[in-house]
Amino acid sequence: MFDRLFLCWSTETLMDSTTATAELGWTVYPVSGTSDNSWEEVSGYDENMNTIRTYQVCNVFDSNQNNWVRTKYIRRRGAQRIHVEMKFSVRDCSSIPNVPGSCKETFNLYYYESDSDTANRNSPPWMENPWIKVDTIAADESFSQVDLGGRVMKINTEVRSFGPVSKNGFYLAFQDYGGCMSLIAVRVFYRKCPRIITNGALFQETLSGAESTSLVAARGVCIPNAEEVDVPIKLYCNGDGEWMVPIGRCMCKAGNEAVENGTVCRACPSGFFKSTQGDQLCLQCPINSRTTSEGAINCVCRNGYYRTDSDPLQMPCTTVPSAPQAVISSVNETSVMLEWMSPRDSGGREDVVYNIICKSCGGGRGGCTRCGDNVQFVPRQLGLTESRVYISDLLAHTQYTFEVQAVNGVSDQSPYSPQYASVNITTNQAAPSTVSIMHQVSRSVDSITLSWSQPDQPNGVILDYELQYYEKDLSEHNASTIRSQTNTVVIRGLKPGSIYVFQVRARTVAGFGRYSGKLYFQTMTEEEYNTSIQEKLPLIIGSAAAGLVFLIALVVIIIVCNRRRGFDRHDSEYTDKLQHYTSGHMTPGMKIYIDPFTYEDPNEAVREFAKEIDISCVKIEQVIGAGEFGEVCSGNLKLPGKREMFVAIKTLKSGYTEKQRRDFLSEASIMGQFDHPNVIHLEGVVTKSSPVMIITEFMENGSLDTFLRQNDGQFTVIQLVGMLRGIASGMKYLADMNYVHRDLAARNILVNSNLVCKVSDFGLSRFLEDDTSDPTYTSALGGKIPIRWTAPEAIQYRKFTSASDVWSYGIVMWEVMSYGERPYWDMTNQDVINAIEQDYRLPPPMDCPSALHQLMLDCWQKDRNNRPKFSQIVNNLDKMIRNPNTLKAMTPLSSGVHLPLLDRSIPDFSTFSSVDEWLDAIKMGQYKDNFANSDFSTFDVVSQMTMEDILRVGVTLAGHQKKILNSIQTMRAQMNQIQSVEV
Repeated sequence: MFDRLFLCWSTETLMDSTTATAELGWTVYPVSGTSDNSWEEVSGYDENMNTIRTYQVCNVFDSNQNNWVRTKYIRRRGAQRIHVEMKFSVRDCSSIPNVPGSCKETFNLYYYESDSDTANRNSPPWMENPWIKVDTIAADESFSQVDLGGRVMKINTEVRSFGPVSKNGFYLAFQDYGGCMSLIAVRVFYRKCPRIITNGALFQETLSGAESTSLVAARGVCIPNAEEVDVPIKLYCNGDGEWMVPIGRCMCKAGNEAVENGTVCRACPSGFFKSTQGDQLCLQCPINSRTTSEGAINCVCRNGYYRTDSDPLQMPCTTVPSAPQAVISSVNETSVMLEWMSPRDSGGREDVVYNIICKSCGGGRGGCTRCGDNVQFVPRQLGLTESRVYISDLLAHTQYTFEVQAVNGVSDQSPYSPQYASVNITTNQAAPSTVSIMHQVSRSVDSITLSWSQPDQPNGVILDYELQYYEKDLSEHNASTIRSQTNTVVIRGLKPGSIYVFQVRARTVAGFGRYSGKLYFQTMTEEEYNTSIQEKLPLIIGSAAAGLVFLIALVVIIIVCNRRRGFDRHDSEYTDKLQHYTSGHMTPGMKIYIDPFTYEDPNEAVREFAKEIDISCVKIEQVIGAGEFGEVCSGNLKLPGKREMFVAIKTLKSGYTEKQRRDFLSEASIMGQFDHPNVIHLEGVVTKSSPVMIITEFMENGSLDTFLRQNDGQFTVIQLVGMLRGIASGMKYLADMNYVHRDLAARNILVNSNLVCKVSDFGLSRFLEDDTSDPTYTSALGGKIPIRWTAPEAIQYRKFTSASDVWSYGIVMWEVMSYGERPYWDMTNQDVINAIEQDYRLPPPMDCPSALHQLMLDCWQKDRNNRPKFSQIVNNLDKMIRNPNTLKAMTPLSSGVHLPLLDRSIPDFSTFSSVDEWLDAIKMGQYKDNFANSDFSTFDVVSQMTMEDILRVGVTLAGHQKKILNSIQTMRAQMNQIQSVEV
């Protein structure tokens, strides 16, 4: 530690009468010898009986005394404030017989400044002006007794100071006006703050200020191998020559430690290191590491040992683990369960996880090859924390080799492949895999014709297919089935204009496979059917001509559908300029976002960035929702030369204004510039027919917030982090293109069947009308803003940047980890604004790892410059996925009765009148009957439930079990606190 500050001072003497070896030779007035009243220089003794020269005067019987004595010229030597120490004795007037009333026991001290020694016997005049009076000096003690040896004198010591002085020197004068006294010694000096090393800095000697209250600032210089912390280091020298008010400090640099009471920063010796600036001492290198020189800031790992970026520098270097032990397999048809034991040597780390490498062997392919993406691993293929995995969707009657790798945090730094143990298995006969693609061939008022593809893994000869269907508004228990030996079937006897749900499965000798996902198709209405007949009637009458017309129409369709493809080969002049600009100013291949509203003609932006699709290539199947400008539908897109694909279709409602059309298509102009797996993909637009359409890829699971609420508690933390990683990756791509989203929220993230999350809804929030009824968007400074998702600077100053998108991403993280909970619950928008201004932040959702909540808090930094970039967020999430142990630490939940303002993740049970209401509040209402049938109908009984009780009432999902158990634990804590308050 550096030394403490010593408040010491030093003095510099300008004149000392006691050091004179001859007569002082001061000037007196009146002149000695012309008057008996004058000061007289005589020899005397000080208190130590040393011979000294003094001045004395004693003529108390004459009135109107005015006796002066003036020192020689005293040079000030840079001092601004002068101190005078006077030693003197005074005779007590009352001890003098017959003393008149004019007798005095005091004298006056004066000074006179001059740039040179110019004084003589008459100049400066012997009067108060031009002399400057310092003070009237009185004795603390006077003498009056006389012994055999003479007078017994009592010596007084007084110190006075004056300033500021600015000329080269000065004189002092002492005026007696009727006293009997002796001026024994006079010392003139000034004070200064001494040279000192403190707080790791050297301060040179500094003169005090001109006034007694002056503070003279002195700038310190860090000692060698130290550096300033925060602010420039200063000390202040006060009028008494004392150091005070230290500001700032210097600390030893990394690789150096403070020694010799903080006056020296010494380099760390060999084998020791210090990684940061500070007062701490050097540390010895951890195991398996060493230094290469003195003054090391870290210790390098020895060969074969490594350290991760997140490992503290004082942690020993570690190595890769050995192979897993005792791998065993259990085959069931086309699935297998693998289990193994931990490696004998973990490499010195606790973050060992396992990867599964699947290889398919034989099958006439000449050796083993990596398994395809269709093979399923539960819980996952990479980063397994448990020593087991379930693998399914393998091919029947096929030999497989599985390698179980053991890896830890430093495996990616080793030049060698991870150690592994392998096992060989052969699968048995199995049912076929799921049918993945089904589409509508045709429809009428009472029938629909469907076709589907063969399963990716038939696992044998397909015997037939079973189709299950039922009306959308009815229960699945009312479903009907049809068998077909081909992959096409006509379903008859349906209701006109009704939506039906269809699922299909295949059968082999091993039995039925699983049903496909649910697809929705609608029969024609009577009006649609009649319109269709009227349109076809002329073709029926002119059948011969119809053939020719059909051929011509087909050619036209092909030309129209390909027209845009040819047009795309001719870039606009604006694009040429942009490419020319980016080629010289940006990373090669990097695109930059162009705001479509910068185009003089917005339609030009649509033509520039969105592919025109002929309406004959689009088939709308059903309405699945409503958008800001019209309906959202699902359907099929069949472009010439390409396979038919399932798509989402946004339509512009009839009766639109030109502004609405421009705003509607602006989303396509924006979306068409993006090409990233985590950003929704634009297939094209229809602008030359009615209705105007935007066609995108179809996302089977819809919006993220609704999807999470429907699947509450059913995903692992790693799956949720994977979703968050995808969103962050998409936002990094957008940020790199200089695009600011402004409305990032879970409702604007879409999810496909593989749980891939994609950013969508570009720019629509900026076009909301002021009279919108959507409470999500609230007026702020003339515009509509989603308050709960928006950064403070964007609300207050309309300052939208990628940093404000990062704030919104933090809210999305909270939505994901809370399974679609509404941010800030039932608080009003104004309450949210006030709470954030007071530095309140959302608490961690239930079972949220502390590392994820800390990342949320980083995104919610008030200063937008302190928030992480999306690239940093992606890297952070990647590290969590690679090291799942970092996600095990959970943030504790509040269990008090009086919950903090923003901690409403677990409700207070006392606000509910029944167990049913409590279950509804924690979104577990589907178990009301289970609780009632098992006699868990009061809070007293429910609060005593254990995990076995929860299983017994029929709660089988792990996420639901955990949610109910946590709520019961909170209920128990609330009950205990209520009881303690009552006592």
